[in-house]
Amino acid sequence: MANLYRASPKDGIAWVTGASSGIGRGTALELARRGYTVVATARRVQELEHLASEAKGLSGRIVPATCDVTDPESMVWLVERLEREHGDIVLAFLNAGIYFPLRANPFDAEAFRKTFDVNVYGVINGIAAVLPRMVKRKRGQIALNGSVAGYGGLPRAAAYAGSKAALIAMAESLKFDTDLLGLTLQIVNPGFVETPLTALNDHPMPFLMKLDEASRRICDGFEQGGFEITFPKRLAFILKALNLLPYRAYFGLIAAMTGWNNKAP
Repeated sequence: MANLYRASPKDGIAWVTGASSGIGRGTALELARRGYTVVATARRVQELEHLASEAKGLSGRIVPATCDVTDPESMVWLVERLEREHGDIVLAFLNAGIYFPLRANPFDAEAFRKTFDVNVYGVINGIAAVLPRMVKRKRGQIALNGSVAGYGGLPRAAAYAGSKAALIAMAESLKFDTDLLGLTLQIVNPGFVETPLTALNDHPMPFLMKLDEASRRICDGFEQGGFEITFPKRLAFILKALNLLPYRAYFGLIAAMTGWNNKAP
């Protein structure tokens, strides 16, 4: 829809979850450069305070606010306090996420639970806290941080890829309603970005992108609109194309590309 809302610093504040490191941290800084008052949330208060100090001198500012995205009541309370103290949240980037490299043997069910608690239910808790307020105001923009890993299963990423696939499908489904409400809902699907999460990988990471560049592309996507913000485009195209193949071809090509045929079980 052409008349969907686009957030602006003059309209209110931005809210970024998982802002103590990685993409959340980089995006919070980039939004502050573009003039936003950014409320940056995470559980690590010291990292948030360092982030707020780093933003001094930018066009906008960063306000640290500790919160656990897996606690739905505290998320509602946080949003109420933020809007009372700093103004309407017009842009929410629900980014908090974790990654455990996992194998089938031994199977770690607890790591799956932790991953979905943060990556999926943490996002759901954020939506539940902020969306009703945006609906009432008829103004707001929400972006969920997915991943190109959500396009299809990848080695050692069963929990992570599964959680990101859930976010992609959830965002696609919700968009039918948010369009009718005049709100903007977006899914951010990054490829490999230099963050503490990708540092855990021991497999090839094609088109690995610097964090500053990834943060700029995300914020450009917020301003330009469109449902999906994805980068690098080449990697996204390759993975989307691979997922159109029959499974026999898909599994063979992914195993060859990642060197998985040489991995011990």
